[in-house]
Amino acid sequence: MNAKWSDVLAMTAFLLIFGFMIAAAKAQPRIATQGPHTQAPSFAAGRKKAEEQFKNIQVLKGVPADQIFPTMQFIAASLGVECEFCHVQNAFEKDDKKTKQTARKMIEMMFAINKDNFEGHREVTCYSCHRGRSAPQATPAVMTEEPKEGPPKEAMAGPKAAEAKEHAGPTAEQLLDKYVQAVGGAAAIDKVTSRVMKGTIAFDDKSLPIDIYSKDPGKRISFAHMPDGDSITAFNGHEGWLAASGQPLREMHGSDLDGASIDADLHLAAHLKSMFSDMQLHGTETVGDHEAYVVVGQREWKPPIWLYFDQQSGLLIRLLRFGDTALGLLPTQIDYADYRDIHGVKVPYRWTLARPSARFTIQVNDIQQNVPVDDEKFAKPATVGPKGPAK
Repeated sequence: MNAKWSDVLAMTAFLLIFGFMIAAAKAQPRIATQGPHTQAPSFAAGRKKAEEQFKNIQVLKGVPADQIFPTMQFIAASLGVECEFCHVQNAFEKDDKKTKQTARKMIEMMFAINKDNFEGHREVTCYSCHRGRSAPQATPAVMTEEPKEGPPKEAMAGPKAAEAKEHAGPTAEQLLDKYVQAVGGAAAIDKVTSRVMKGTIAFDDKSLPIDIYSKDPGKRISFAHMPDGDSITAFNGHEGWLAASGQPLREMHGSDLDGASIDADLHLAAHLKSMFSDMQLHGTETVGDHEAYVVVGQREWKPPIWLYFDQQSGLLIRLLRFGDTALGLLPTQIDYADYRDIHGVKVPYRWTLARPSARFTIQVNDIQQNVPVDDEKFAKPATVGPKGPAK
């Protein structure tokens, strides 16, 4: 089969898949995933546009410049590819690769589908069809195991029964109140002024030492001690940055900054209610060996946060947040475990953070709470030298 016919068949497969998906999406009730805003125009005010900072921007004109890298990460995760799939290395503005030209057409098609079928709401994304493949799978997969006997009981009961089950149980407000009490109570939480944690970070079959310093209000810095120097993630209450030995410092923006501020809040359990403009119980899910209530908190002009509370203990065992990009949402999931009491406050000694492109687990073996931590620890460096950050 020649290249021309391959392109035609690929495009036909795209359109068929999107057609079926549009019909299905129209028939399904919408579940909020982005909070109050689901359209792009609101996020550009007062920020440099992509075409003002980068060369050869075409279909993403008007998008804030600080959303370009997260948007590229969204495409990479949706297609299961790396930058070089579309871009010429060290010359990202060039259009030498056909895949880059095709990507532009696909983005335009996605925008058109959402505009024409969903009133501009971002219902269809790259991931809707690609599912981690560079080319969408147009042929249904064969059965790999014996089917279960009959449909789920929830399906037999009908949509009203399923909806009633989703909202059965305590209210979102009650679950957040129970979480505060399970941690130790608002008074004990408010007494926490600092926390110093030492442990290990495990990823890619490696385990390395890590030190984490937190200080109220909203400051946090971690030092992962890599073989070639420290890898640093920091938030000083206003700014966030990433630094690595021998690499230029990279500032956080947008959703990265939002996530860093959440991680840095020593009183997060007591602050959750004030973060949300609306909270709803979204049924139950199984997280590991635990049954959990799921609460979705909506935030003004930011993506929502999904909270999973253990039904027995009331403790938070999973937090799911999203980074907004020009094309879709990038999820970050954090699972909390091994809670222990530190001066009347329960603290997770282990958490696993997972994104589409990475996953790591931090296991803490020592925590000191309410100890002096100098503000200078959170000072933003000007550059990063060969032996680590230099002010």
